[in-house]
Amino acid sequence: MTQTHSILLGAPVDSGKRNMGCLMGPDAYRTAGLADTLAELGAPARDLGNITPAPLRDVTGANPALHALAETVAWTEALIPAARDAMRAGFPIFLGGDHSLSLGTVAGVAAHAKSVDRPLFVLWLDAHSDFHTPDTTDSGNLHGTPVGYVTGRDGFGMFPALPAIVPENQVCLFGLRSVDAAERAALVERDLVIHDMRAIDENGIVAPLNTFLDRVRAANGLLHVSLDVDFLDPMVAPAVGTTVPGGATVREAHLVMEILHDSGLATSLDLVELNPFLDERGRTASLMVDLTASLMGRKVFDRPTHSFG
Repeated sequence: MTQTHSILLGAPVDSGKRNMGCLMGPDAYRTAGLADTLAELGAPARDLGNITPAPLRDVTGANPALHALAETVAWTEALIPAARDAMRAGFPIFLGGDHSLSLGTVAGVAAHAKSVDRPLFVLWLDAHSDFHTPDTTDSGNLHGTPVGYVTGRDGFGMFPALPAIVPENQVCLFGLRSVDAAERAALVERDLVIHDMRAIDENGIVAPLNTFLDRVRAANGLLHVSLDVDFLDPMVAPAVGTTVPGGATVREAHLVMEILHDSGLATSLDLVELNPFLDERGRTASLMVDLTASLMGRKVFDRPTHSFG
């Protein structure tokens, strides 16, 4: 990897949706042995603990469905500088927390990329495109908006001004299988790189992923990877409140991570939407730790066997 010193930063964000539990995610990753696993791989982790949100402000939006807007804005205000500073210190792994944390982490990573005059690319491993704005979301759940925010869509006036916008064609949505009508209409008009599960089934994982990584390499870019639990099939990763059948298998997910490691391009990572309340004896947390290990260099013959009995 580009960075070998890992920075763990907990972001117990639980405001981006209504079903609670993601605030327990950071401690679940710690309990599952993430730091020890990284140390064994030669990427010793410095755990900075959990970040706290900024003070609440009186913010409002036109959409009456919006849930916990002020809380999510406060998390974003805290996470942007925290993510920027973590990038300066090593390879940050942001322990979520629901996916609204990426409003702040990606924006902060983009700020760092701008400061070192390198383009930022984003690989979004998720069942959902998260391309809504506060105005377009029917559910009002702001974990469905971070890609819209960081690419500069209108409607985010109540959020911090972006230090740097991520160009749409530098964002790859990989593994989509649940996109609602408003997002689909917006995506058709935009320039994001999209590989839904049908395309992956038809063309495989390796070619489309390597095509995107070739662009990152050619541009001397930084690469932020945002891994949502629901990228995985719920049969293997049940600890998520937004289960969508037909996700990546364990084999496919490890392949993605091993390709990323081999590329040497990834420079930061989100682990999001883990809800330990919905897990089965820690199996999802352990799988996410194993996937992180593959990203950091563990090969298939090094992988431990877990017992959940």
